Amino acid sequence: MEYTAPEFGLDAFDCPQCGAFAHQIWKHCVLATNGDSNDFISIENLSVSLCGRCKEFSYWNKVREMIYPSKSIAPLPTIDMPEDVSKDYNEARSIFEKSPRASAALLRLAIQKICVALGEKGKNINDDIAILVTKGLPTSIQKALDIVRVVGNNAVHPGEINIDDNPSIALSLFKLLNLIVDTMITQPKEINELFDFLPEGARRSIERRDS
Repeated sequence: MEYTAPEFGLDAFDCPQCGAFAHQIWKHCVLATNGDSNDFISIENLSVSLCGRCKEFSYWNKVREMIYPSKSIAPLPTIDMPEDVSKDYNEARSIFEKSPRASAALLRLAIQKICVALGEKGKNINDDIAILVTKGLPTSIQKALDIVRVVGNNAVHPGEINIDDNPSIALSLFKLLNLIVDTMITQPKEINELFDFLPEGARRSIERRDS
């Protein structure tokens, strides 16, 4: 799941307002004077980008930094992320630039809650992952869960991974969390919705075949 961070002048990036990868229209700000719409003063220190998807603006200063909305290079949570998980995810996202280590610790808590959403107890992440593996958890998702678990543990109890010196490690955890939700929640939901569109007779025939 590729993420393109907002950057001054890019034609397209993941919108900080709606989260969609979308074309951006760039404009310099001007100020109308004396109520005359034909009399403008250019505001050289302020530019805006307009999202082609949600039609919302992002504001950029003279040194090409986004000043609104608050910038985070971490991706937004995927839409199907459970609410209690996305709360921890967004908190981790909001502090990532200041403390990658703290954000990694919060993301470890988030996968503990994901395990609960997948039907496990949530008391011991390692045990939950082991049980999910016996239930057919894809190997790629098992590895993703273990990466977040181990890196998050190192954030709470300093070990071999120095997250503050390697913030890209913490950044990758956000992408992994979205991947886990997409694979384990979004994709099954979308497949079930499509299956429900099949004629009832066809669905019953499939159920008899597999019973």
